[in-house]
Amino acid sequence: MALDKTRETALKILYDIDEFGAYSNISMSKHFNNNELKDLDKAFITGLVNGTVKWRLSIDSLIEQYSTIKIKKMSGFILNILRLGIYQLIYMHKIPKSAAVDESVKLAKRYGNKGSVGFVNAVLRSVSKNIDNIKYPSREDGVVKYLSVKYSHPEWLVNEWLEEFGEEFAEGILASNNDIPDLCIRVNTLKTTKEDLFKMLRDIGIEATMSNYIDEALVICEASNIFRSELFKDGFFQVQDESAMLVSKVLNPKEGELVVDVCSAPGGKATHIAQLMNDKGTVIARDKHLHKIKLIEELSKKLGITIIKAELFDAEATDEKLINKADKVIVDAPCTGFGILRRKPDIKWTRKLPDIEEIAKAQKKILQSASSYVKPGGVLLYSTCTLGRKENENVISEFLVNNKEFETVDITGLLPNKLKKEVKNNMIQLFPNRDKTDGFFIAKMQRVR
Repeated sequence: MALDKTRETALKILYDIDEFGAYSNISMSKHFNNNELKDLDKAFITGLVNGTVKWRLSIDSLIEQYSTIKIKKMSGFILNILRLGIYQLIYMHKIPKSAAVDESVKLAKRYGNKGSVGFVNAVLRSVSKNIDNIKYPSREDGVVKYLSVKYSHPEWLVNEWLEEFGEEFAEGILASNNDIPDLCIRVNTLKTTKEDLFKMLRDIGIEATMSNYIDEALVICEASNIFRSELFKDGFFQVQDESAMLVSKVLNPKEGELVVDVCSAPGGKATHIAQLMNDKGTVIARDKHLHKIKLIEELSKKLGITIIKAELFDAEATDEKLINKADKVIVDAPCTGFGILRRKPDIKWTRKLPDIEEIAKAQKKILQSASSYVKPGGVLLYSTCTLGRKENENVISEFLVNNKEFETVDITGLLPNKLKKEVKNNMIQLFPNRDKTDGFFIAKMQRVR
């Protein structure tokens, strides 16, 4: 009995995530490195894993409907075999239902016992027969439960967004979090132009389109072999979402300036800032983990950037040597990451409500320390890749109350026309449903006294 290698690998990754708290991208990298897999196999595994993780709550609601055994009593392998099977049955329409069931049964024979084989077979065949009659909670039975199961988000998060954004807009966020995001790249203008890179990509069979918001960005239509291309290896472009690029555009760094990026790793914004400065001036890029400092250095070298100084430093501490020295300081703060659920769906299962308050405390400390580096007349920029006032507007409001020498700056002139109307109180929150980007928050302040 030959097991399908791709499905078995996906199962092992899901088991790592559930049993050991592994990050999905790190577990995938580990298993990809340990196996000889073709690009198509890796793409299929990635789709299986991300899809199963993304729809986990909805899938588990079906398991509970058709299983005689409670989820809590199932072994980790059998539970994830069921999740994989149901994901293929419900969400992967190109896979024959018989293949989804049969391959899952084979996995159960390897990773379960005789009883679990029959159990897996029975549950999946029941789901398969009733696909057109599957029952989900109704909106009338409770909006939170309905939205939670329909869009596969934890109830506490659904409740948070309902309270803050209202039912219609919150549902839009939930729905868009299950979309597959565009792959956007930032053209390295130190080495080429957007027009030339567009042609070079086309020459190797990679189609691209112009981005919605950023001049030096392209959206890749088919990404299967882009990371194996010499163009990527030689640093002609870097993968980065448009919302993240907008952070550096709003910062608006100039040649010859001293810019401090206090939470820099893996270096996407620092390298973009250096690029906008035409590699003239100084960018101090910091992180508190040594292995992440190496990531910044490696990326800078690949992109041909010489002005970045990567330094090991905890952003919550204050560096006396930098006080009043920087022209511009960027705090791309650690956050809950709810703006990037399209890319990292496991975040919604690992985060809990108390995390928001704890992370906000750290954000306030970092912002306070970083503000001391800004010289009079200089700029302080705060950004996150999350949604919600507690980590965004509230952090800025509290900072401004305690630091009268800073004021927010009008950023509309630095934004594309499509986004100008979304600026509120000199701050902008980007949403995946409204703006078709990752969810990002950006606020720019100036030290005026």
